[in-house]
This record gives sequence, structure tokens and C-alpha cells, in this order.
Amino acid sequence: MTARIVGNDYRSLTPAALGSLTPSLRVSVVVPAYGDQEKLDLALAGLATQTYPAALTEVIVVDNGSSPPLRLPALCPENTRLIVCPVPGRAHARNAGLSAATGDVIHWLDSDVVLDRRSVEAHMRWHHAAPYLVVTGYLRFTPAALPAPEVVAAADDLAELFEPAEPHAWLVDLVERTDGLTANPHRAFSMHVGGATSVNAALLAAAGPMDTDLILGQDTEMGYRLAQAGAVFVPEPLSRAFHLGPTMRMRDKAPIDRVSHAFVADRIPSYRWLRSHPARQWKVPYVEVVVEPGGTGGPGKYAYDEVRATVDAVLAGTVPDVAVTLTGPWDRVGVEGRAPLRDPDLDLVLIRGHYAHEPRVRFTAETAETAETAETAETAETAEAPRDRPGSSPSPAPAVPYRLRLPAGWVPGEDTLARLLDLAVDEGYGLVSVLLAEEDGAGVDSADGTDGTGSGRGVVAARLERAAAFARAAIVSREGEDLDDAVDDTFGVIWVDAETYGFAPEARALTGRRSAYRVRSEAEAEVARLAKEAERLREQVVKWRDEAGRWRRSTVELRREVGTLRKELAAARKVVQYGLLSSVKRAITRRR
Repeated sequence: MTARIVGNDYRSLTPAALGSLTPSLRVSVVVPAYGDQEKLDLALAGLATQTYPAALTEVIVVDNGSSPPLRLPALCPENTRLIVCPVPGRAHARNAGLSAATGDVIHWLDSDVVLDRRSVEAHMRWHHAAPYLVVTGYLRFTPAALPAPEVVAAADDLAELFEPAEPHAWLVDLVERTDGLTANPHRAFSMHVGGATSVNAALLAAAGPMDTDLILGQDTEMGYRLAQAGAVFVPEPLSRAFHLGPTMRMRDKAPIDRVSHAFVADRIPSYRWLRSHPARQWKVPYVEVVVEPGGTGGPGKYAYDEVRATVDAVLAGTVPDVAVTLTGPWDRVGVEGRAPLRDPDLDLVLIRGHYAHEPRVRFTAETAETAETAETAETAETAEAPRDRPGSSPSPAPAVPYRLRLPAGWVPGEDTLARLLDLAVDEGYGLVSVLLAEEDGAGVDSADGTDGTGSGRGVVAARLERAAAFARAAIVSREGEDLDDAVDDTFGVIWVDAETYGFAPEARALTGRRSAYRVRSEAEAEVARLAKEAERLREQVVKWRDEAGRWRRSTVELRREVGTLRKELAAARKVVQYGLLSSVKRAITRRR
């Protein structure tokens, strides 16, 4: 049974200790190279003495158009091949090596990186524990003089040859501040660096090859696609390697970021800070909304008014980074010239015509399986919640991180999609199901939205699905197991109600951009007015404080004057009392 890892918490696995692994998986080490034969010789010398069995290891060196051509040195692994990729670029070279590889695991290795002799074994012990891992070793960057290949092959500890060296500071910091990539699984894919990373070959096949359209950032972009294919990313400190000299990023980080960010923003929706524009579209959308047929159109059929209500609300929401998919028999839809109002496919004609030039809406042809599913649904008394099974709806491109399945006629509020996404992202859920409507007597007792009684009664639901969660579920699920149950085990499933998140079963007025602009302008004007009023009040407060200060000073002076007067009065009283006493004494004396 395939191990189930929750999120990116690979700590639930127990890989074999170094030296105790009984290996069975083949590994292909792909080494793209351009020039610098001396460093390539050292990289191959490091591979020649690996503790992982040579019989299970192949090394593919890809000469990316070097002049003079590269050669294989005498000191290299026994199963080493040299192929040529004349198209310039590391992505092209890696893809050429990937096409030639036959291993169960692909180990990327730069031609200027020397592996510790236990490094490949340290990687492979993890791949024997689970078939959907991406393992990255720890690189150190050395300025040391280059030794001879024989010295590298004979060294038990490469630190004796290459220290002092600098760590890969950014990756070390990422691992430390995310508790080994387990505390923030959404950024774990950044650990995919081509210098010393290994990937399950089946996982690579699902994610696809390197993107050759990118100038820089190919490693990160592939890491992102691997994450969407269900990967778990593992940092392996026991896999140590030395990079011969500094990396290009260490030398020129700012200009490299400037170039790579310009391209990866189009391809990695998770980098939200690179998508700050409030309205533009991107190559890979953040979320795909699959509008599913039903409602008044009947099971498996679209009704124009319901589709328009749903699609327009989605496109007018606060998440502009969205694509909408409509699946149907669009290939048979034509324009009836003589009696258009009697066209049995009139609703389909209207839908396609209305959104034909909206780039965010795509029309996907209906398959035979989809049509058969729709016909079966017509005879059913009730319909289950939308499911991720053949014939229900098309899966998105693997790189789209979220998919919302939404029945036509149900209308999200302006901020509904954003709130659902916030819930899924913040809490890490693999599936957020929204209870839209419920049959009388039906209850939600299971993840798939059925009543759990076997009666076939169910609910109408919307489903926000995380692509990575369902890809992982497809890998780890047992035969006959519902994918939702596997998603619940690995990412978590939650049900929420429609009203709380702003869904309604009918169309409502949309806030257009100009209306929103006017509202925002009015709000900004009100804020400015209140700011001026606040400033006026602050000035008045300052004035009152000054006046109060003057009053306090006057009070002090008055108190001083009162004090003086009191003293004078007391003195006068004493004089009067003394004079009166003297007069009394004189009068008594005269009487005597």
C-alpha cells in the first residue's frame, strides 16, 4: 500500500538508514554540460564512487553544444553515456537527457557539482519509501582550487578538499523557517533546484518536461508543476555536495530576479505578489471554474440564461485570475438559417455566440463518455454532487492549482470565489464542498455529498478542488476507493453552506467596473473629506490645548496672587489683633 503523506509532512515516512537499504529502483543521473571539461571530470569522479549500486545507476551527460566537444574521462561510472543536444539552453539539454533516461528516478546534477559518495543513496532511500517524492540535497559553494579527479574519487570526506565553503543560504533559510518544509507546504516546491535534486520518473511524466520558453527560473517552474502533480518535497541533509565556485544567482541576484519574475509570473499562480495587476490575464490562471450542465436545461444540458447568470457572476468577481470551462457538443452546434427559434440546440448556439470572443471562457468538446453519463443522468431521480470521475467534467491543465465545479444557475457573490480560495489556502484543504441544495430527508454524512443510506438520494453541491490534492489522491488511493476519501486523508475536506459564502440560485445585478470605480471614487472622496475634517479637528484640538495652557498659566498666577493676599490678610489680622490687645491692656491699666 502506498504511504499517505499529509500535506508536505514527509516525517511520517521512515526511510532506511544509510548502509541498510536493499535497493531495487534504478536511477538516471542527468548531467547537462556546456564546456568546462575539468569540472565535468570532477563531477563524474564523484559519481564513480557512489555507495548506491552501480548496476542500478546510469549517468547521462548531455553536451549542450560545447566547443571543443566534451568527452567522457577515464574515471567515470561504468554505465555512463554522452549524448549531444545542439539546441542551446539548459532546459533543452535536460529534456534531451530526460528523454534518454530509463531509470525509475531522475537525479538532476549540474556539471560543476561534486557529490559526496553517499549522496545518491541518501536520495534513493526516500524514493524507496514513497513513489511521489522530490528530494533535494544540501549544496555548499566552494572557492577551493580544483583537485585531480583521482583525489576526489579517493576522498571519504569531500569537506577535506573543498571547505571552507558557503551554504545555499536561501534554501537553508527556507527549510529552517518552515520547519523542514512542513509548516508552509505551499512554498515547498521552491526546493526543486537542478543542482542536486531527484524526482520520481512517473511524477515527472505527469508534470511534463522543462519549459523551454523560459529564460531563467526553469527549476522553480518545474517544481511548481511537480507540486500540482502531487509531489512531496524532502530536504535531505545527508546528501551533501559541493558546487565548484559561486552560482550565477550569488553573483547577480537582482538582475536574475528581474528576468525570472517577468516570466514565472505567467506560469506560477502561487506567486500572488507577482500578480498584483487588478485585471490582466495570465497563461496559467489561479482557478478554473467548470460550469456543469443541469438545472432547467435538464440533466446533462445547458440552459442559456442559467449559464449566463453563473458565468457572468464568475467573471465579474473579485478574482480576475480565472478561467471558465463549458463542456458540451460544441462541434455539432451550427446556426439554423431558416428557423433559428425552432433549433433544438438554440441554447447551445446562444451560449457559444455570447462567449465566443471572451478569452476567459473556453469550450471543451463533449466526449462519448460524457454523453453516456448525461443520458444515464436523465433517467435518475436525483443527481449526486459533482464527482471527479471520467465523464463528469474535464480536468484542468495540471498547472492550474484550483478548480471550482459549479452547477449552471447557481450564482456566486462578488467575493465568493475569493473567500473560498482563502479558506482552502489558509487551512490547507484539498476539497471545499458547498452545500447548495438538499433533497428532503437527505443528510450529508460522507465526503461525496450523498446521504450515506444507499438510496441514491443526494445533494446539489459546488466543489473547490485543489489540483495537488487530487493528483496525490490518485497516486495513493486504493482500488475502488473514492478519491474524496484519499483527499480527506492527505489534505482534508470541509463542507460549508451556500448562504454563508454568498451563493444564490438566481441571477443578480452585477457591479460593473465603472460602477465599482464610482463607488471607489465616492469612498475615496469621503475619506478625503473625513481626513480634512480630522485635520481641522486636530488643529482645533491644538488651539484648545494652547488655550488650556494659557488658562493653566493664568490659574497658577491667580493662585500665587491669592496666596500673597492670604499672607497679607494674615499679617493684617495679626496687626489688628495685636493693636486690639494693646488697647485692652491700656484700658485695664487706666481703670486700676
